[in-house]
Amino acid sequence: MNFNSNKYILLVITAALFSACSITTKYERPSTIATNKLYRDQQTTDSLSMASLPWKNVFKDEKLNALIQKGLENNLNLKNAIENIVQARASLKQSKLAYFPTLNIDANATRTKQSKAGLNFPAGIDINTLTTTYKLGLSSSWEADIWGKLSSTKRAALSTYLATDAAKQAIQTQLIADIANNYFLLIAYDKQLEITQATLTSRLENVETIKYLKEGAIVNGAAVVQSQANQYAVEVLIPDLKRSIRETENTLNLLLGQASSSIDRNILEAQILPEKLTVGLPSQLLQNRPDVREAEFNFRTAFEMSNKAKTYFYPSLTLTASTGFSNLTLSDFFTNSVFYSLIGGLTQPLFNQGLNKARLTTAQSQQVQAYHNFQQTLLIAGQEVSNSLYSYQMAVEKQDARKQQIEALEKAVDYTQQLLQYSSETNYTDVLTSQQNLLTAQLSGVNDNLQKLQAVVELYRALGGGWK
Repeated sequence: MNFNSNKYILLVITAALFSACSITTKYERPSTIATNKLYRDQQTTDSLSMASLPWKNVFKDEKLNALIQKGLENNLNLKNAIENIVQARASLKQSKLAYFPTLNIDANATRTKQSKAGLNFPAGIDINTLTTTYKLGLSSSWEADIWGKLSSTKRAALSTYLATDAAKQAIQTQLIADIANNYFLLIAYDKQLEITQATLTSRLENVETIKYLKEGAIVNGAAVVQSQANQYAVEVLIPDLKRSIRETENTLNLLLGQASSSIDRNILEAQILPEKLTVGLPSQLLQNRPDVREAEFNFRTAFEMSNKAKTYFYPSLTLTASTGFSNLTLSDFFTNSVFYSLIGGLTQPLFNQGLNKARLTTAQSQQVQAYHNFQQTLLIAGQEVSNSLYSYQMAVEKQDARKQQIEALEKAVDYTQQLLQYSSETNYTDVLTSQQNLLTAQLSGVNDNLQKLQAVVELYRALGGGWK
């Protein structure tokens, strides 16, 4: 082994030793990320969370589950999110390959015509100024990862890949929630339309009754006109409800990635909610909630890019080798035409118009922004869990009072109608008021039920359910 070879081997060993002294730092989740009070007044030590349940176990309506499955298969936003993962995976693979040397093959023929005058040879010497050179060779280049530049790049690419995967999961959980929420809204509109149409039938009968009472001189003409106006007040509600039903169906079809059509569905009364809503520990949002995980991966990417920016202040070591054949004739191409070279070089930046400093300042600022986004996303997650849980609790509290209100108003309508027929102690205004209040209470009762159903959906999504 000659002296020159020993020098190159020594250079490589030195580079390997330097790599052990990397200037980059290892990522650790910031200790300032706190989760203990994210759920506000909700105190629990139970780690059981409904986020771990598959969505088919949360929603018991088979028709709703069929719609969710179709949405997961056809939704265009979800398909685009999958393509983002494909792109990030390719970038990650590229960052891993940066550890290996490049290898290129070069084959060329060069025809050169030189000027005799330009060569400045003495008179009488005949030189061939027209030559053709044939060359076939291999070249390779390898950069030693002395300061951790390539490692930081690879870790940043990995974090970006994981962030795109988490983003896809976040889109999936939101899609499931959107389909469920719109499905429950649709069947709530169905129920309100059913109540309104039944009320209209009752009002039509009431108009005939008032006309009969007028003939008996029990009420006057004003009561007849009021009863008709009461009928029309119900009629005008029906077109708006039908429009809402159509628009909600169209929204669902868009989520399903298909053209607008009628949606097959069950009724509001058939819906079954989970027996117990378990929220687990606030710290579990860091693992269960996809957008929180995405925000942390983005922060890790920014962290590694700051690491990478630091490495530009230090020298880089590049080894370049080439070998092959070069000859002036093809007939003797492989005869005495072997060439090779091996070059090792260190490059230390001295002055580059402040590029390295600007790169580091930018990377560190972006890291701070990513950290703030991480914090904000976690706070929003806790807020959404608190809001949805409280919304469910308030909907449950309203149920008993709303039921008693409706029962009382039904009795009030019956009593005032009977008094109108058989007594002079009331007038039609009392009947009208009771009927209007009853319809309002019945429609509000449907909204209460809808609030409870949608609160469960939002709680499941807020906890990070639906992607596992």
